[in-house]
This record gives sequence, structure tokens and C-alpha cells, in this order.
Amino acid sequence: MPYLLAVQASGGGMGWLSIAPLIFIFAIFYLFLILPQQRRQKKWTAMLDSLKTGDKVTTSGGLRGTIMALRDDAIHLRVPPNNILLEVTKASVTHVTTTTEEEAKTK
Repeated sequence: MPYLLAVQASGGGMGWLSIAPLIFIFAIFYLFLILPQQRRQKKWTAMLDSLKTGDKVTTSGGLRGTIMALRDDAIHLRVPPNNILLEVTKASVTHVTTTTEEEAKTK
């Protein structure tokens, strides 16, 4: 009977050692996958909030155009070469082209 109590008492310390790898793996996933994704999401949301008329944007579908009007969840884009006016969702905007980027491309 005393042997049985000794085995149970020493088994309690092994519980933490068996959970430690899982905690380590979760910490690695958080640092390398979850945290960078949250940062990208905040940056993208800030970019969407700063959109204004006249900005040149690229959508997730590859359309490039100039913002003509803003609504709550949509924007109106003027797309060259025929100056077609399209309505797309704000969430489809992936990139805002600034004037410095345009100047760098022309050089």
C-alpha cells in the first residue's frame, strides 16, 4: 500500500511535464502565425478608414482605378481607359497607390 501512494505522489509532477510541450507549441503558433496576422489586419483596417476621393487603389480582383465616391461599405471607382464607373466593396481594396510610388515607377 505505501508503494501505491508513492507512485501516485510522483505522478503529479509528471503532469506538468506532459503539458509543457503543448504550451510551447501554442506559444510558437501565437508568435509566428496569430500575432502577425492581427498586425496585418489592423494595418489593413487603418488603410480602409483613411481612404478618400481621388486615391488610386487596387482591388483584390486586380482592378486599378481612382476613387470617385465613398459610401459606408462601398466605393465608386473610375477605371481607365474608358473611364467606366464601378461600385466595389471597401473590403476588396488591397492597396492604395501613393504619388511617391507612382513617381518611382515612372523613373
